Amino acid sequence: MQQKKVRMKKSAIIFSFFIIVITVLRCSSDKREPGTAYMPDMVYSRAYETYASVDNLHEKGVNYNSTPVAGTVARGDLSSYPYKNDSIGYVLSKNVKNPLPTLDAKDYIEATRLFLVNCGICHGDKLDGNGPLWKDGDGPFPSAPRNLLKDPVTANMAEGTMFHSMTYGKNMMGSYASQLSTKQRWMIVHYIKEKQRLSKTGETVK
Repeated sequence: MQQKKVRMKKSAIIFSFFIIVITVLRCSSDKREPGTAYMPDMVYSRAYETYASVDNLHEKGVNYNSTPVAGTVARGDLSSYPYKNDSIGYVLSKNVKNPLPTLDAKDYIEATRLFLVNCGICHGDKLDGNGPLWKDGDGPFPSAPRNLLKDPVTANMAEGTMFHSMTYGKNMMGSYASQLSTKQRWMIVHYIKEKQRLSKTGETVK
């Protein structure tokens, strides 16, 4: 029994000695092998100048196209719009409801500002289609923008369809997706709908 313990003790000492030797060799600064990087693209970053052209990156083996990942939502913005810019998407847009609650006084003021800056130049500050680009036909615009209050198309347009038109553009109106965030576009929809409601009830449209 005593001899067995002695042998086990010797074995433990020898094993410990080998572990120490292997550890020292592995920690040596004289590396004989480069090792393996599990994710080399993350270990070795590719230096690139800001604002430099990205046209030839693919030739260098860099997978970058400067567009966000599909489905990405900007911080603080609403979820993305589900329909594409085609005839089917336009028809289905009428089923989309405004995700924002009714505007409070502060948001209404901001929605007014957003409308005047982005929409008023064509549709006018009174939403009558007589903005600076039309001016009763004296402006540079070749055709009158729609009267958002009395034109039967826009006056009865669904919230989702209105948002769809602002997102992708419709007829001569261009897209405002790059100028206005998803939330801002929905705020403008609220603003227009409130003005239309006031117009139909005979209340003063401010």
